[in-house]
Amino acid sequence: MKREYYESPKPGKIMQWLWKAAGSDGYILKKSTYSDQVKYACLGGIVVATGFMAAMAGGYAIYTIFEPKGSALDGGVHTSTAIMSCIFGVIWGLIIFNIDRFIVAATGKGDGTEAITWQEFTNSLPRIVMGLVIAITISKPMEIRMFKSEIDAELHQEQLEKRKAYEIATKANYETRFDAIDVQVAKIEEGREALIQRIKKAEKEYYDQLQGRAGAGAGNGPLSKALKQQMDKLEIELGNYDGDKKNELDRLTSERLKLTQELDRELAKNQEVAGGLDGLLERIKLAHEIAGAWITFFITLLFVVIELTPIFFKMMLIKSPYDFMSDNIKELIRAEEGIQIKYEYYNDKKGQERNLVINHQVKRRIDEKIALMAAQTELSDYIIEKWKEREKKNINENVDAYISESK
Repeated sequence: MKREYYESPKPGKIMQWLWKAAGSDGYILKKSTYSDQVKYACLGGIVVATGFMAAMAGGYAIYTIFEPKGSALDGGVHTSTAIMSCIFGVIWGLIIFNIDRFIVAATGKGDGTEAITWQEFTNSLPRIVMGLVIAITISKPMEIRMFKSEIDAELHQEQLEKRKAYEIATKANYETRFDAIDVQVAKIEEGREALIQRIKKAEKEYYDQLQGRAGAGAGNGPLSKALKQQMDKLEIELGNYDGDKKNELDRLTSERLKLTQELDRELAKNQEVAGGLDGLLERIKLAHEIAGAWITFFITLLFVVIELTPIFFKMMLIKSPYDFMSDNIKELIRAEEGIQIKYEYYNDKKGQERNLVINHQVKRRIDEKIALMAAQTELSDYIIEKWKEREKKNINENVDAYISESK
């Protein structure tokens, strides 16, 4: 806007867009001073930056939650999860942007001075609480992204320890089942070994007898033949024993094989179990452990400052031409619409001063309705009065006819 003493600078498209982000009136700002234009553009820039950070934080959080689990040191990007995270991040960023825009636009100027009074602070407390929640929500995903390398290394070590503990627990669980099978197999083997030892003993006695080492004469005498018969009988018994125990041994071998395969499958799951440790909550916990309380606090504080700056900024703003022009336009619109406000007109029950709002158009409509109803009532009364006069006249002129009609 051109003036003799001052010419308002022409704003660019980006500046006008930032004004909209701050919830300010671009029409008034175009007529205002350059300092007002810059202030509200910076305010809108903070709101846009918060929405952008929220988009990144929300997208990264969703990717961390839904990405395929595995070793923390595995690289690569899962495409479908990344696409889903980007979509959610954009939606989440727009939601936070809209909330922040509402918070900033709904925050008044306070008393128009740089000082923040207690009354101003308490009035803005709900907005401050909302800002704190948003800031903390944004800061945690950003925090785990800042320390990703350190978290991955620590998380990988935890995964290895969990994998080892899982293997030990799994093997211990299957050990008793293997032992039960081994006991049965050992019992069968012991019975067979006992028969073999008896056969060896009988065989030794037989050959000793044949060669005369048993103290008797050498040769195949009656005693040697008896020992031979005993040895053959034991070999037959061994064959029968093997035949009898074959099915049982096959069954135990099959059970052991199935149990071994089952154990291998359970052990193969240890990577999946260890990979399940790679979650958002675990990464946040490790971020706190790695960074420490102070670093975590200051990172969160940084986002809190960014989020709450527009609220405190608006409370500290000194009234400028933009504010006075905005108030003037509001008063003009109220006057045009027939709305009158009498400030601090009366005290309520608690002693607080309240404004009296008078809607003159509404009052005029109500007065018109009341006058119309009064006029209608007056006309109705007049009609009834005239009707009564006419009826009285008819009665006076012909009383007998009126009485006969009544009968």
